[in-house]
Amino acid sequence: MVEMERFRGAVTAWAAGGPGDLARELAGRLAVRTVVLLEGPSDAAAVSAAADGRGRNLAAEGVCVLSMGGAMSVGRFTQLLGPPGLGLRLTGLCDVAERGFYDRGLERAGAAGRDFFVCDADLEDELIRALGVDRVAELIGAQGDLRSLHTFLRQPAQQGRSPQAQLRRFLGTKKGRKIHYGRALVQALPPDRLPAPLDDLLASL
Repeated sequence: MVEMERFRGAVTAWAAGGPGDLARELAGRLAVRTVVLLEGPSDAAAVSAAADGRGRNLAAEGVCVLSMGGAMSVGRFTQLLGPPGLGLRLTGLCDVAERGFYDRGLERAGAAGRDFFVCDADLEDELIRALGVDRVAELIGAQGDLRSLHTFLRQPAQQGRSPQAQLRRFLGTKKGRKIHYGRALVQALPPDRLPAPLDDLLASL
């Protein structure tokens, strides 16, 4: 686990313009075979929690779950990790609105047609629908955030929105909240009730 975290850090530094020697060395030492490219850390938390729930140790399987820090970075990461670079298998999740970035990045890296799974509209939205609005509100209460949620729902900008849209927006209103709930919402779901994009991603690994 620690070594895979080092690999993630080395890849991120490489993508930012640093040398790639450490990433190459660690990829070989860890026998990395697949990289799961994700837009942000909340998606990574959810994927890791889903794998844990099914008793899987992705790092031990040679799978690196990587947060890219934004969908527009996918072109850079596919060049470094795909056929032009380390030659690893690429997969991942993306929001429906970001699909074009992924398609173009994969095509330029010669990795078009690889298994990428699209969330509608994003992974938080998929998880809220899978759990149901009432259950998500219960979980928010159990995490001590119910007062914050009620305050948020009274804001004029939230009036007229669907309960699902309100909850989705609430999860992104505080630093670290999406990461925390990315894991918590997955853990609240039975392993056989994961949203289809997340379930299909795990099945592909």
